[in-house]
Amino acid sequence: MDFLRPAGWEEALAAKAEHPAAVPIAGGTDVMVEINFDHRRPEHLLDLNRIPELREWEVGEETVRLGASVPYTQIMEHLRAELPGLALASHTVGSPQIRNRGSVGGNLGAASPAGDAHPALLAAGAEVEAVSVRGTRMIPVEEFFTGVKRNALEPDELIRAVHIRKADGPQQFSKVGTRNAMVIAVCAFSIALHPETRTVRTGIGSAAPTPVRARAAEDFLTAALDEGGFWDSGKTITPSVARQFAELCSGACNPIDDVRGSARYRRHAVGVMARRTLGWTWDAHRGAARGTEGGAQCA
Repeated sequence: MDFLRPAGWEEALAAKAEHPAAVPIAGGTDVMVEINFDHRRPEHLLDLNRIPELREWEVGEETVRLGASVPYTQIMEHLRAELPGLALASHTVGSPQIRNRGSVGGNLGAASPAGDAHPALLAAGAEVEAVSVRGTRMIPVEEFFTGVKRNALEPDELIRAVHIRKADGPQQFSKVGTRNAMVIAVCAFSIALHPETRTVRTGIGSAAPTPVRARAAEDFLTAALDEGGFWDSGKTITPSVARQFAELCSGACNPIDDVRGSARYRRHAVGVMARRTLGWTWDAHRGAARGTEGGAQCA
């Protein structure tokens, strides 16, 4: 196994073009586990740790440009206001050591259905900045996942950054695991309210071959909130609306039975998380509209 260690971004792109099968490594929290368990034995490892711009972020008027190697700890400490759903998800990633090394870019590169960052990225609305010596392209996050641990990157492309919409309303993330910490998600759910456009977005993890949005549930709730005058009145969402939203979120799942949970349990748990996080985000929205705090909870 050869270890490639480019000194800069252009050198990294050239190395990836010359060795398309080279596996990028920065935090190493996924790659080294696979290598240590002999699940992967690449001919080349492409070390990206000498490229400082991958560890930088920029807060714009509408989006946050998050470098591919920005660790979860930095998101938790510095971007909680702009990316609340992703900050909550970051809290659930592994141990403090993993959060200090692991990154959203690495999570996307691994493309695991159970990646903790993925539901929050889907709910917030994100694009992946993929770059090669041929140029740059932006991939909507819902088009990025193409199968179990497969993504839309071309062999010569690297992830440079992720562009995530700044929150314009409350966001939540909830995760079910077999214990409270350092655990792969049995299933996960994220929701983001977008009051400016009066829309709702969701993200579901570990309940289908890829992370997915519950689009039918989003369309139903967006219509129900508008037709029921909820945005204008700020009234509590009725149990029937919350129940239908939860059922549609469960219906968006296509889970499997495995050692961590059954397909039936995953569908049920996603519905429960959808109903609860909807309640929390809506309470927070109503509190913000009244100029008070509320709904800051996490499962």
